Amino acid sequence: MHGEWNLDSTKDYQFRTELSYEKGKELIEIDSPSFMGGCGRRLGPMAYCVAGITSCFISTFVTVAAGQGIKLTKLEVDAECSINFAKSFDVADEPITEWISIQVHAQSDNADKQRLQDVVKMAEERCPAMYSMTHVIKVDAQIK
Repeated sequence: MHGEWNLDSTKDYQFRTELSYEKGKELIEIDSPSFMGGCGRRLGPMAYCVAGITSCFISTFVTVAAGQGIKLTKLEVDAECSINFAKSFDVADEPITEWISIQVHAQSDNADKQRLQDVVKMAEERCPAMYSMTHVIKVDAQIK
């Protein structure tokens, strides 16, 4: 991906990128909350992170359920996380994301609650976003 930081304060976003996907492209504009230097007029980076991990997890859940022969009749998800910006502001050396809670509301005509909970555990193990959040990822950031 390629992105550009907005240096024009009259625009209502800080960062813009165009992401390609299988059948097209999508323009994404991101703005930080005002306490982080943005204007709070667009979703912030952490909102995209939470939406990304949640959508990846629930997609993995659906895939695992289908592989187990489970027919879902209802599926909703609620996600919540605790974000501590102390490290971002250099006032404390504490974890930025302390926890993420994903509550799956699933119903099935051919799977009971325990079987659906087993699918949750399998989805936790197989979800690419969950894996990325729980394992060290090597990052190489450089000025070019």
